[in-house]
Amino acid sequence: VQLQASGGGLVQAGGSLRLSCVASGSIFRMNRMGWYRQAPGKPRELVASLTTGGPTNYGHFVKGRFTFSRDNANNTVTLQMSSLTPEDTAVYYCNANAREHAWVSSRDYWGQGTQVTVSS
Repeated sequence: VQLQASGGGLVQAGGSLRLSCVASGSIFRMNRMGWYRQAPGKPRELVASLTTGGPTNYGHFVKGRFTFSRDNANNTVTLQMSSLTPEDTAVYYCNANAREHAWVSSRDYWGQGTQVTVSS
């Protein structure tokens, strides 16, 4: 499974950005897709994720500012971020938990990461 992320960049505080990620390759079953982020010197943390058939989970810091959507048919997720603050500056990683074939177990996959920088 390969994850290709796009979007990100530099934005002023209060601005908006949109991240997208598409999963490709051999996918027998996609269990969960989402976004994590990691700021310098901090652990990676959940931004938003959606398990198939379940609710969307958001990080505690989102507070209604971000909207996560998942297109199951195309294995695509988007993250619309608004009211960004400098504290949102981080590398954002697309994540998927999937099963490549019926005879293997599910595992996590990670995209290459995309930088989001919010200037004050």
